[in-house]
Amino acid sequence: MPSLKFTYKRLFILSAFTLSVVGIIFIYSAGTYWSAIHYKGEIPFYIKQSIYLLLALIVFYIVSNMSIFHLEKTWISLYIFSLFLLVLVLIPGIGLERNGSQSWIGIGPLTVQPAELVKITTLMVLSFLLSKVLSGERIVRLQHFLIIIIPSALIMLQPDFGSVFILVISSFILLFIARYPIKLYVAIIVIGVIGLVGLIAAAPYRLKRIEAFIDPWQDPLGSGFQAVQSLLAIGPAGLLGHGFQQSRQKFLYLPEPQNDFIFSIILEEIGFVGGCFLIALFCLFIYSGMGLALQATRSSDFFAISSLVAMIGFQAALNIGVVIGLIPVTGVTLPFISYGGTSLMIIWFVVGVIVAISNRTT
Repeated sequence: MPSLKFTYKRLFILSAFTLSVVGIIFIYSAGTYWSAIHYKGEIPFYIKQSIYLLLALIVFYIVSNMSIFHLEKTWISLYIFSLFLLVLVLIPGIGLERNGSQSWIGIGPLTVQPAELVKITTLMVLSFLLSKVLSGERIVRLQHFLIIIIPSALIMLQPDFGSVFILVISSFILLFIARYPIKLYVAIIVIGVIGLVGLIAAAPYRLKRIEAFIDPWQDPLGSGFQAVQSLLAIGPAGLLGHGFQQSRQKFLYLPEPQNDFIFSIILEEIGFVGGCFLIALFCLFIYSGMGLALQATRSSDFFAISSLVAMIGFQAALNIGVVIGLIPVTGVTLPFISYGGTSLMIIWFVVGVIVAISNRTT
């Protein structure tokens, strides 16, 4: 009879792979027309995503069988390196600008988004520090917050509010798991509200996003366009949707439907029932991941696995919340599902790290 840990690990990897395959299927459906119109003569999105998945699985296999990711010094080095990349991406001529954000570095045909790496390294370094607190080593709590604040500030200079939001919330979930005093969260919320007001004042387009969230129909061809088109995709779909490949919004109504708003196309084609199935897959991924965390015998391993699973789960919830109109548009992708080679390989890198850590817990 397989051990409980083996069962969790098998479910964890299987759910991640199933989500990735579902992603390719709906990238084929959602992005084929957009690709034919805007990228005529190039390789279709779904073929590219299939190649990316193959590369991502190779990354996963290598990472999951490496022991260096158990070491604190590995993550400190990677954290410093990721901060260096965040600085590098801000330099004109090196950083690439897309949709108003200078968040990418071009390496030949590939583009790398340093914010994706720094989210992982921040949570890992924080996990090791929190484990030392539990073991009795005295560490000033200010150090914990500096580890979060420094990369967050650098990411906001790009600006990339979505990545900062995921990083900060995931870090705070980790602090909550580590039993940080509740009164600190009250102070954090107050500071966060003040910071949010400052960010809106510094960039008025964020206020327009909030206004579009409250009433997207006020400016249906401007700031509320994506939200309106997403709701028009979801609303008429009903329980079972219009059928696979029968989406209407993918025909140049919803911009780049294979990316951030792919979940709206999924709901349009396979309806509420299909959407619930996809959410169930994410729940299975989170459940099995937390099962691996609970099997950990070291506090650092428990914190690391919990925080990384929470980061992926929160990103998925954030994307779905945006698509169905519960949260203002943030520009966050749906893990495993949305089109993008770098994001897919990064997410499978995280899955590999989690499996590598769980392999040494006995």
